[in-house]
Amino acid sequence: MEEKINSIGEAASQAANDVLLSKTSSFVTWIKSFVTWENLFKLIGTLLILFVMWVIFRLIAKAIRRVPESKLPAQRTAIIIRFLKYIFYVVVVLYILGTFGIDLKAIWGAAGIAGVAIGFAAQTSVSNLISGLFVLTEGSIHVGDTIIVGDVTGIVDEVKLLSIRVHTHDNQMVRIPNSTIINSNLTNNSYHNKRRLTLKVGVDYSTDMRTALETLKKAPELCPTVLKDPLPAVWFDGFDNSSINLVVAVWFKPKDFLQTKNDLYIAIKQVLDDASISIPFNQLDVMIKK
Repeated sequence: MEEKINSIGEAASQAANDVLLSKTSSFVTWIKSFVTWENLFKLIGTLLILFVMWVIFRLIAKAIRRVPESKLPAQRTAIIIRFLKYIFYVVVVLYILGTFGIDLKAIWGAAGIAGVAIGFAAQTSVSNLISGLFVLTEGSIHVGDTIIVGDVTGIVDEVKLLSIRVHTHDNQMVRIPNSTIINSNLTNNSYHNKRRLTLKVGVDYSTDMRTALETLKKAPELCPTVLKDPLPAVWFDGFDNSSINLVVAVWFKPKDFLQTKNDLYIAIKQVLDDASISIPFNQLDVMIKK
């Protein structure tokens, strides 16, 4: 009985080896059918054409990078090169498929159906993509600009097709979808090379108004980052319950915002103190009845 079982096991093992050997031989034969001189020359020709296409792509990208930033901003350059890279990949894939006789019509048909399905499933992304094209062509945002969108204030780090990335003044990264930028009010504090800062100042009603006006005109002169063109200005802004209100307006470069604001506050307090002009503040009189 035991000899019979061993005989059956050996027969099964031999049959499995025969099947494996047969399959391996078939696979090797199938591989050898592709290794022909014709296919070898076709492969070499394909590699040469792909190399030429790659060289052309690199030359075009290099030429685009050499365009002065005044004519083509850096973020637009990056987007154009990225588009060219995608086109290069698509052309390479289609060329390889066509070279080996794969029917491209069926692939285009499947791609069309898949594109419709993906379009319905990714409407938000498509909206951001279209909005990104408007953001890039409009030129209202550049890398390094300080912008305000909704309740987010930050410096632009990157402008992409779907979103822009900014870092806030406390160094937090915020991603803002391009559709939000298109549908919201955008404030770009760095768009122009000059900004104006206005500070409201109240003086006591006992102060001579002309003296107050001339005194506050001295404050911008104490601030090194205040520009001379346009000239600083001071004007009256109304009578409040306990003060006469004036406005001090100065111009400065966007990068000097914090220093200008701090210096101007200090200078206003200094010139008012030197002229013995008081700034009124709320007071509360308490009367105790016996």
